[in-house]
Amino acid sequence: MPLHLKAWEEAVRSYDAPYDHEFFSSKKGMRDADIVVQYNAHFGRSLSFKEVIQAKDRFFLQRISEVKPILPVVEIARRYHKLLPMAVASGGAKEIVHKELHAIGVVHFFEVILTADDPFRPKPHPDLFLEAARRINVEPSLCQVFEDGDLGLTAARNAGMHATDIRAFL
Repeated sequence: MPLHLKAWEEAVRSYDAPYDHEFFSSKKGMRDADIVVQYNAHFGRSLSFKEVIQAKDRFFLQRISEVKPILPVVEIARRYHKLLPMAVASGGAKEIVHKELHAIGVVHFFEVILTADDPFRPKPHPDLFLEAARRINVEPSLCQVFEDGDLGLTAARNAGMHATDIRAFL
């Protein structure tokens, strides 16, 4: 997430718009286009969501090698790979999520990867998590979710899943 926040900062500042760390941090788990819409409303701007997202993604992808794994979560994924079904349900764009997972060497741990590009309501709605559980054939009440944002934690709870806040590890 730190690189995502830096990418948001660079993107909005490239349009001479103010960056507010708390605003962007509170949007973890949201679709990028929705973040820009809320940003415009909150800051009285009219930034093009397409242009801002392209600038953000360009900055992020140029620095993909800087993505760092959240070691306790990666260790859990390693330990339970092939023992338990696992999925990713991210509010990020498909291309970015897949490249992040490749960059930290864990993409092969997950049988299902759902993103903001899939046709489900975004977090805090439980849809992504419920679909992930359905696809890996696990009852939601038996799922453990690792999340780094309030919207994701709410979505996991709304799905009837166990939620762990991993922000202490960031």
